[in-house]
Amino acid sequence: MQNIQGALITLGIKDINAGTSTGVEWIEGESNSLIDSFSPADGNKIASLKITTQEEYEKVVSAAQKAFLHWRQVPAPKRGDIVRQIGNKLREYKEPLGMLVSYEMGKILQEGLGEVQEMIDICDLAVGLSRQLYGLTIASERPNHRMFEQWHPLGPVGIITAFNFPVAVWSWNAILAVVCGDVCIWKPSEKVPLCAIAVQNIIAGVLKENELPEGIFNLVNGDYKVGEWMCADERVPLISATGSVRAGKIIGQKVAARMGKSLLELGGNNAIIITPSAEQDMALRAIVFGAAGTAGQRCTTTRRLIIHDSIYEELKAKIMSVYKQLKIGNPLEKDTLVGPLIDKAAVNQLQNAIEAVKKAGGNILFGGEKLEGENYPGGNYVRPCIAEVKPDFDIVKEETFAPLLFLIKYKEFEEAIQIQNGVRQGLSSSIFTMNMREMEIFLSAQGSDCGIANVNIGTSGAEIGGAFGGEKDTGGGRESGSDSWKAYMRRQTNTINYGNTLPLAQGIEFGI
Repeated sequence: MQNIQGALITLGIKDINAGTSTGVEWIEGESNSLIDSFSPADGNKIASLKITTQEEYEKVVSAAQKAFLHWRQVPAPKRGDIVRQIGNKLREYKEPLGMLVSYEMGKILQEGLGEVQEMIDICDLAVGLSRQLYGLTIASERPNHRMFEQWHPLGPVGIITAFNFPVAVWSWNAILAVVCGDVCIWKPSEKVPLCAIAVQNIIAGVLKENELPEGIFNLVNGDYKVGEWMCADERVPLISATGSVRAGKIIGQKVAARMGKSLLELGGNNAIIITPSAEQDMALRAIVFGAAGTAGQRCTTTRRLIIHDSIYEELKAKIMSVYKQLKIGNPLEKDTLVGPLIDKAAVNQLQNAIEAVKKAGGNILFGGEKLEGENYPGGNYVRPCIAEVKPDFDIVKEETFAPLLFLIKYKEFEEAIQIQNGVRQGLSSSIFTMNMREMEIFLSAQGSDCGIANVNIGTSGAEIGGAFGGEKDTGGGRESGSDSWKAYMRRQTNTINYGNTLPLAQGIEFGI
């Protein structure tokens, strides 16, 4: 395993980077405004890059429009072959890119490597998809008529990603989009811009080897203003955005105002129901990874644990015991299980949430304190927190993007379902039970109201083969597997009359 400095060199991360790319070339702009990327692991500055100016943004969109006219005519299996080559490049660069994800975002190295593996997996899925962009044949009510539907690419797709998955979520969108015949414009979080720089450098090699034009994979960098340009731009028919509910509502309104399409992946307030028949040791593993993994900064993080009162004290003691053993520290070290939060604002958010729990009458059982000293440089480390609460506390209904796990008791199974569904977010949910009736109810229309509902696995760690997304304030979008590819295309219904008369639908007579 190479060190982080070696990884930065391998990935082409320099001291000052251009922040704008058309995939093949970097645009060396005139902007004096910089984004400084700091590692939450040690507080050190990694590198700086230039913010995209409006003029540079226009160059990117123009390149994307031109590239789309070419790319949409390339046969889909040939587009899939480019994606296959990208997947192979990612295999080659998995170790250094995984290290950069870990160092710039703060998740442990195993999760950083796992995130790059997600990119590789979605490439594999998309290669197969490139030969299966199918429509339907539909029976016509008129004689000598054939009806069918087909799918066409949309155009440039805007992709706005959050800090917690600096590369994987982009790939869910971009890789599917380009296989569908679209081109993409990526606006990453300003908290983790170097991961995007590295990905563009990796992709550039594939594009150049295949003599592809600029404008297929594009990158812009900056704060919310750059995102606003994309959301208001009628040349970008689809905006796929991952982030907070607050940001998603703003994005959705701006895109809808110009009759554009939006794919929103927003907040989660995910719960696990633990029933009396649950395999507790198996559940414990899922709880701790779901709640403390990525330092509580996944949209699928387990935030509420709804436990039957007959096993509540027993399971609580087990959770407390494991939490006390969690190794917290440098995310690049082999045995670390919990890394830092992304920045000091996230630390403050956790502290404020803990105070809200106390004010509401809840009980902090363990953790929550800031960790300081030479083992915790940078000021972004906290001890994962466990709190006993009531389900109707206001703070319980909010998403605290930090390792704060709420324990809640229930008596009747129907009550547990009500608690699970009693929040505005609807992303991921889980139940641990060996009772078939409870399992079936949980998965039925009267059960979980989330986009993801799991049995005997946790809320976190979705596979790319299934559609990923949620309901209610989570935004309703779907990414990754299943038929999520349809979001990146437009549907066209076609009817062919191969007869020599013109019968009208619905039997209408119109004599002329």
